[in-house]
Amino acid sequence: MKISDVEAIHLRLPDVSETADGTQDVLIVRVYTDDGLVGIGEVSSQSFVCKAIIEAPRSAERRHGLRQIVVGEVVDDVAALWERMYHETNRYGRRGAVIHAISGLDLALWDLKGKAERKPIHSLWGGAEREAVRAYASHLFGDTPEETARRAGEAVDQGLTAAKFGWGPFGKDPKLDVAHIEAAREVLGDERELMVDAGCAWDWETALKRVELFEPYHLSWLEEPLSQDDLKGYAELCSRSLIPIAAGELETTHYAFEELVDCGVHVLQPDVAISGGLTVCRRAGELASAKGIRVVPHCYSTGINLAGSLQWIATHPTGDLVEYCRSPSPLMRELVSNLPVLEDGCVRVPTGPGLGIDLDEDVIERYRVEG
Repeated sequence: MKISDVEAIHLRLPDVSETADGTQDVLIVRVYTDDGLVGIGEVSSQSFVCKAIIEAPRSAERRHGLRQIVVGEVVDDVAALWERMYHETNRYGRRGAVIHAISGLDLALWDLKGKAERKPIHSLWGGAEREAVRAYASHLFGDTPEETARRAGEAVDQGLTAAKFGWGPFGKDPKLDVAHIEAAREVLGDERELMVDAGCAWDWETALKRVELFEPYHLSWLEEPLSQDDLKGYAELCSRSLIPIAAGELETTHYAFEELVDCGVHVLQPDVAISGGLTVCRRAGELASAKGIRVVPHCYSTGINLAGSLQWIATHPTGDLVEYCRSPSPLMRELVSNLPVLEDGCVRVPTGPGLGIDLDEDVIERYRVEG
């Protein structure tokens, strides 16, 4: 089974707002083989840039476009293909958008391998630890504490046992921050998990002061309180915080996750459509297991990302939670025609070959960006 072509398809809603919502724009990757199989993947990044990275022609050594690197290769050892893409782009890559683009191909290659062997991806790795994964509702903070409370109520009504709120007005005023968290906790009750995403709002000293304010509300984690590059700050904060600190949604390659582990981060959050794909997420999971660190996938884009996250985290020994994006965007709700659904607060792991999902061609044509 050899790769015959790679297609990068940019999908974008007509109106894209400058909010922390990754469901407005996405790059879909299709990898074709000489025996007629098609693997699908997703890139959650700057789609115009990543499309160019995939489609760029052959160039000087180690600066080729990804399509040129993989066409003609046999889909057998996906991890080896990942290493080849990483190596052959390292004059302009190694981190950032190039790894984001590699994520899409890596997902599609694992999808292909599963389809070729007529197995879900998790079976390629020895099988799932669980048939369904507990889900948490993922919301932006409301404009007011009252709106945040309403969104928390939606999570309760949906039977979810955990909810996360982030960004929006959060991070600027400590009294307002507490008001939002208090509103969410009051609705969720003590029996449900509550997490907060600070959106990289503070330095470590300010974050530690917020931890002291938030500690009575029993947060399961405080996510990305610092700049992603402030590793020294994370080391200081993680050693002092009474609330678990989560990070990693924008990290790429296992090298970056090693750095976060060394900083003492308590929860790792790889994203299969950003980090480098399933190959990197599995490596990050192994690092976490060795250190007794919790792993929860970041997943706020489309159903492709959700399916990939489920295939991976269901195989992780302690992978008991997955982010479930509540955005009404058609790229989240309709692109995958058999989107994994919530049942009793959990999402069932797809059991079809590969990722176990199908795409709706009408949605692709409706939102496809030409040229």
